[in-house]
Amino acid sequence: MKQILLITDGCSNVGVSPVIAAAQAHAEGITVNVIGVIDQGELGMLGSEEIREIAAAGGGMSRIVNSAQLSQTVQMMTRKTVSATIQHAVGKELQSILGHAQLEQLPPQQRAEVVQVIDDMSETSSLRVALLIDASASMKPKLAAVREAIHDLLLSLRARSGKSELAVFHFPSAKNRDAELEMDLNWTNELANLDKMFYKINMKGTTPTGPALLQTLQFVADKPFSQPAEDGMLSDYVV
Repeated sequence: MKQILLITDGCSNVGVSPVIAAAQAHAEGITVNVIGVIDQGELGMLGSEEIREIAAAGGGMSRIVNSAQLSQTVQMMTRKTVSATIQHAVGKELQSILGHAQLEQLPPQQRAEVVQVIDDMSETSSLRVALLIDASASMKPKLAAVREAIHDLLLSLRARSGKSELAVFHFPSAKNRDAELEMDLNWTNELANLDKMFYKINMKGTTPTGPALLQTLQFVADKPFSQPAEDGMLSDYVV
């Protein structure tokens, strides 16, 4: 199972729309889940709307939280999104076998057995999470909460009995001002002490959420990791 977990305040302002980018990921079988760290006021309302739209287009879940809730939410989202992915797959099997995909339509005993299978698979299935962190200037006050959330995400992944791999990106790049995305970590299941690496993230610059999502998608889908094209269909959809 592969998914992208985006942590952002929803204030994208450069490049292709992140909603279009998330829809592209969903079309390629990769779920985009979004945790929004939102302030109060008009800017927060606009950010919340974008966050919900990204997750809906990406076939995933969204949660709007304040900085104090972020750490707990990351762990909860990881568990829920894995379970939802498996339930969707089981539902497709139920539809092909029984002609319907709703667990509620099964007799109680069969429903309980299917739910148990989903719970077991949630813990034992292989999982790849590409963590995409908004490191733009507007996220700077939330840096401490992001670091704590990453630490708890690692704890959650290490607690699973199935193989868990994590890759980490942040945007925009701190090393190259012309790059939308920077890779911090390639796929690894060596999750001990990885949270220390995130203290080097320097939050600044614009918010190219859409281009960053497209480049993360390329990586998760095992395609050549490169900058998105300036022309073509996606270039017409800008924020």
